[in-house]
Amino acid sequence: MTQGILAEAVFRALQTVLELSWIGGQSGAGRVIWTADNTADTPVGRLNWVHPPRIQILDQDELYFLETLETAARTVLIEHLLGPRAGAVLICGDRDRASLLQGAAADTGTPLWHTPATPETVLERFLEYQHSLGGATVVHGELLEVFGLGLLITGASGIGKSELALELISRGHRLIADDTPELIRTAPNVIEGSCPPSLCGFLEVRGLGVLNIRRMFGDSAIKRNKRIRLIIHLVRLEEAAIPAEARLNGARIKRRILDVHIPTINLPIAPGRNLAVLVECAVRDHIQRLGGYSADEDLIERLQREMVSATVCE
Repeated sequence: MTQGILAEAVFRALQTVLELSWIGGQSGAGRVIWTADNTADTPVGRLNWVHPPRIQILDQDELYFLETLETAARTVLIEHLLGPRAGAVLICGDRDRASLLQGAAADTGTPLWHTPATPETVLERFLEYQHSLGGATVVHGELLEVFGLGLLITGASGIGKSELALELISRGHRLIADDTPELIRTAPNVIEGSCPPSLCGFLEVRGLGVLNIRRMFGDSAIKRNKRIRLIIHLVRLEEAAIPAEARLNGARIKRRILDVHIPTINLPIAPGRNLAVLVECAVRDHIQRLGGYSADEDLIERLQREMVSATVCE
């Protein structure tokens, strides 16, 4: 998301799920709720004036507190709340108490909304909406499920991604998307990949053309979507800049997609290398790492124990 999101757009997106009603400040429909530099931050809060603009949530406790104040003090507080630094104000629960803010909302052009939902539900729905705004992209690669783990294979055009995907499918793994998988951030640290409906089940292989994987291998060879847990990036051996220490722990980096860092392995390709076997071993090793075991760390610990217990020769 590169542009600011306006109050009117936010209201329309969440009107149904939160039963929103616009009860004041209609002239503020064009007010910016999120800006391009704060879309990764929490978009809503309870009287949070630190990082405007925000959608401020008022529950019945806050409204009751306003009622107990003297008129002058209440007016000053409302002016601060509905000032130009605010994005919008959302009242949860009893709508009758919203009259305390309707006049000031109209004067300042601050969108004033109401929902019967609880603040907890409001926060959940707004966060889901935020993720959908900033969390979608398309990448060039092959998306598969290998040993139950979501795997994205990337690399330069013509390097052999489709051929590798076809070999993995023939070994019993499952195709999710060929060439242009759609990625969406479904949670702060979760990227899920899927295939455009019109391309689902098809795989293009150079020299063979387009293959219908479902008809060739059956329904079990296709999966609809999957969380991406690992990326294998294919590089030509002569172009690979692999550091010496990579011989121990592999050429592992983190690739950032939609503000989520995904473990990535740069895998050199060369004639005679069985890429399907290498990819399967990479996935198995990554599954072990997710479970807390690392082969390189195990080896280092063994060597250290042997060095400590070795007898010094006279």
